[in-house]
Amino acid sequence: MKKISRRSFVNKFGVGLGASVVITTLPSFLTASEDEKKPYTGKKMNIALCGLGIYAELLAKGIEVSEYCNLAGIVTGTPSKAEKWKTKYNIQDKNIYNYQNFDEIKNNPDIDLVYVVLPNSLHKEFTIRAAKAGKHVITEKPMAISAKDCEEMIKACNDNNVQLAVGYRLHYEPYHLELKRLGQEKVFGKVRFIEASLGYKTYDTLTKPVVDKNDRNEWRLNKKLSGGGPLMDLGIYCIQLSRYVLGEEPIAVTAQFGHVNDKNRFSETEESISWQMEFPSGANANCNTSCGYNIDRFYATADEGSFELSPALSYGPYTGKTSEKELKFPAINQQKTQMDEICKVLLENKKLPNHITGEEGLKDIKVINAIYKAAETGKKVFI
Repeated sequence: MKKISRRSFVNKFGVGLGASVVITTLPSFLTASEDEKKPYTGKKMNIALCGLGIYAELLAKGIEVSEYCNLAGIVTGTPSKAEKWKTKYNIQDKNIYNYQNFDEIKNNPDIDLVYVVLPNSLHKEFTIRAAKAGKHVITEKPMAISAKDCEEMIKACNDNNVQLAVGYRLHYEPYHLELKRLGQEKVFGKVRFIEASLGYKTYDTLTKPVVDKNDRNEWRLNKKLSGGGPLMDLGIYCIQLSRYVLGEEPIAVTAQFGHVNDKNRFSETEESISWQMEFPSGANANCNTSCGYNIDRFYATADEGSFELSPALSYGPYTGKTSEKELKFPAINQQKTQMDEICKVLLENKKLPNHITGEEGLKDIKVINAIYKAAETGKKVFI
């Protein structure tokens, strides 16, 4: 069987496009017919992508077909990437920055928002620098590597009167919106138990030895840059889905590190981790994430029924059902939809909804930090 890597998932499913399917319950921005929806012709948010890795490429493709935003600038430490992106996306020289002269962006009225797509430990620095330059900010998840860093990022944005969002692409995805509705509206009664797992067999230990953990291609193995292993990168989706299906915050966690199959490669970060979350309603969530095996599923059981997705947390296409029927929704371009919904709010000079702000990102990091503490100590950790 062919191995499925994180990169192949991204390349195959990243833009989230697929064949049309039956629509059931959808938010208004997905159900308006083409005749009813007039093309937007107003001002667009001019975006600068900070960090030009694989996911930045997906964001650029989403922005390219978006209604409310425009890829106007880039920030990179690699001159060859700058030249490639300049040509591909017709970016003006004055809108191209490196990490040293980035602060000069404050003098550029043609950039409205900076999207930080750098390794996790750099989110704080460039969010704060962007905020001080007077630019709105979206940072990729996880928001940062510590709760203190998140709090400093939130403060910097508030102090400089700019808004801060976290790149939770699934908050606008129709299957996930339906899971949230089923759970929070108690369609099948109170949810009692959740299983959520996401893992990719990311690293081929037989053919790809570690050369340098400081290399940008290996940064997820470097704890200083990543803040942790798959829990930071993938497990956060399990935490998110459990939280927004229940509409509650976990009050306690227990956790266990999994077996390390390659002690050289995973000398700084975990290869796998499992954890359990307790919620105020009495619900429990059992979650797993790994860089050592492929898994992608969600299941919730309630007093009068159940609902599930598999695939559930990757880039799709998703397959889901409840105890009563199959779930069928249209596939969307996840990056386009996320960017349009955020930028539409900013263009209207409105406050971003709580579910996409830095405060939401802070909640996830508090849970992640508690999970690591529980795994390290072998004790239950209260949040």
